[in-house]
Amino acid sequence: MPARDQVLALVQPAFQPPELMIETARAAESAGIDEVWLWEDCFYSSGIAPAAAILSATERMRVGIGLLPVPLRAPSLAAMEIAAMARMFPGRFLPGLGHGILGWMGQAGVRVESPLTLLREHLSAITALLDGEEVTVTGRYVRLDGVRLDFPPEVIPPIYIGGRGPKTLALGGELAHGLILDDVAPEGRADPGRVREVIDHVGEHSELVAFLSTPDDVTADRLAHEAGTLFAAGISRVAAFAGGVDGPPRSGDDIRRFVDVLAAAGGCG
Repeated sequence: MPARDQVLALVQPAFQPPELMIETARAAESAGIDEVWLWEDCFYSSGIAPAAAILSATERMRVGIGLLPVPLRAPSLAAMEIAAMARMFPGRFLPGLGHGILGWMGQAGVRVESPLTLLREHLSAITALLDGEEVTVTGRYVRLDGVRLDFPPEVIPPIYIGGRGPKTLALGGELAHGLILDDVAPEGRADPGRVREVIDHVGEHSELVAFLSTPDDVTADRLAHEAGTLFAAGISRVAAFAGGVDGPPRSGDDIRRFVDVLAAAGGCG
């Protein structure tokens, strides 16, 4: 696999008051952490608004979203949002797309019969729009008539796809820059075999992002070991979150305490 930078990042979960995210991101940047990942779970904090706030409140922090559920957005709006973020914060925004939790999509009234088709059509349209193309398409779900962004990004951000199933992973390997994986470290233990399965399935050209849950009492050494195992298996970015093994991820003060553990783990070698 081509060598890539290895990044140990912080996850800020959606189900905390969004106003807490800015202070935590600043603390993380001060501690030497260069990247934070968000996610957009229903019906907590959105992804785009906190990402924009964090990018504005920090100097060098990169912000990823893993992921934005495509059923909640028209592809033209998603492309506008991504383009605006990329223009305001070039090289610092890492958007991820995915199906979303089907039950939540049903609650929101946007669940579709073929989530894979929807994701493919969205990704194809968004990619073309970000490239500055005029897009006309009549798909099963996506219909655009002569749509072109007035302000496409000068630096096109990498687009990631999140998923577990083989068809979704194959789609990400085909059309996206990389894949977001949340099943390569079950119960906080890195599973290099699962990483190899994904690489064998999608090829070695895709960048892989792994979400890593940690126990409440995780130490910097333990975190560094699990992240190192994932890096050695072919992961480029490990995004870690606190206390997610036996229950939901921590928020608020627990995340701020976790920042110190994560910063120390990043210095282990």
